[in-house]
Amino acid sequence: MPFKLYANYKPTGDQPEAIQRLIDGLNKNYKYQTLLGVTGSGKTFA
Repeated sequence: MPFKLYANYKPTGDQPEAIQRLIDGLNKNYKYQTLLGVTGSGKTFA
């Protein structure tokens, strides 16, 4: 089932690369992925 998140936010800073790396991991069927970042860095929307 496809998942889409709709928000008024656009990726900034390191978010586009982080998002792409998460997508790559999903496409490679990685069982686990960890997103690391400081508080307020936008992990929720990456």
